[in-house]
Amino acid sequence: MRKSAKQAHAAGPVVIVGGGNAGVSIAARLRRRGVAEVTIIEPRSEHVYAPLQSHIAGGVADRREVIRPQAKVTPRGVTWLQERVVAVHTDENAVELSSGRRVGYGQLIIAAGIEQRWDAIPGLAEAVAGSAVVSNYTLELAEEASNVLQNLDSGTVVFTQAAEPASCAGVAQKPMYLACDRWQKLGRLPGIRVVFVTPEAAPFHIGEVASELHRSLDAYGIEAHYVASIAEVRADARELDVVVDGQTTTIRYDVLHAAPPHAPAGWIAESGLQGADGFVDVDPETLRHRRWANIWALGDAASITPIRSGGAIRSQAKVITDALTRPQKNSRYDGYSETPFTVTRRTAVFAEFDRAGRLQPSIPFWRTLYRERRFTYAMDRWVLPWVYWNLILKGRA
Repeated sequence: MRKSAKQAHAAGPVVIVGGGNAGVSIAARLRRRGVAEVTIIEPRSEHVYAPLQSHIAGGVADRREVIRPQAKVTPRGVTWLQERVVAVHTDENAVELSSGRRVGYGQLIIAAGIEQRWDAIPGLAEAVAGSAVVSNYTLELAEEASNVLQNLDSGTVVFTQAAEPASCAGVAQKPMYLACDRWQKLGRLPGIRVVFVTPEAAPFHIGEVASELHRSLDAYGIEAHYVASIAEVRADARELDVVVDGQTTTIRYDVLHAAPPHAPAGWIAESGLQGADGFVDVDPETLRHRRWANIWALGDAASITPIRSGGAIRSQAKVITDALTRPQKNSRYDGYSETPFTVTRRTAVFAEFDRAGRLQPSIPFWRTLYRERRFTYAMDRWVLPWVYWNLILKGRA
């Protein structure tokens, strides 16, 4: 049933699907604005600050810095249901849970993230069960990556980047640069063949940022394969087939640092909420659903931009919070997002951009903020994690 715009601010409970960055931060903002009935539906018992998983994989952070109990980060006054959503019934204004229970909503905010599909590449799911395949996309595999990459002194290491849509696809490069920096300092890099496989035509979609990353790729002697896809992984032989321009090349690896394909949760399409790309069909500026005015989405679950990044969530959460509590402000999401690349253990390339792929530095007069700097490494490694735990998740930033 289609709802009119007048119904968008009707009284009623706010239900948030997903208790990650987007779900918790927007719940905290709503509570600080005086919204009384807020519920988060999140099955996981632990909350993970995903950006630091890349630093764990690269050997410069550990588990204690990235994980908190979900109960501890859930804002005071917010109800947490530790269940999984299986459907949204828009005709009933209700969310169906895996237990069979239905939870009614006045406003529904979908912050469910994006799902990792390890089985989408033949052989990859089986390969992950072995010791030679690691990743920065789960905490456990990131810890394995840290051990494996730090102890390596020779052989071939392949790093793959996922095709869009993906959750901050570029972060797959961070452990590669961190590992190379370590190997270089230890004198091991000449004996290690490092291969980078990406579906993109360049290290990043913005030319200025790509030029910065090319310097690191060249400095470390990384063998890059662009516009490339992984056709198959054969764990027993430690081989993967890479397709470039229709030609298949087989690469034997000693270590494979893999980024899994990603896809929206199946219940989004099954509930009729999807746009052409399968994600929740919202207006990219208001973040309101195009068909149901009391449904909103943000973060990786939303059909907002093809380049997904956790750095966009803070701005998006402000827009939805204003819409539900101060609609007269007429807030709009301008498309801001960011992707940091730690290229050494003390410097980073910090890409900030809008939905059109143009540079959008958060310090407007500093147009070259994207260049490799120690300052942006400190921001990515130390400042942003502190801000996340102490301000963002509490609705204060």
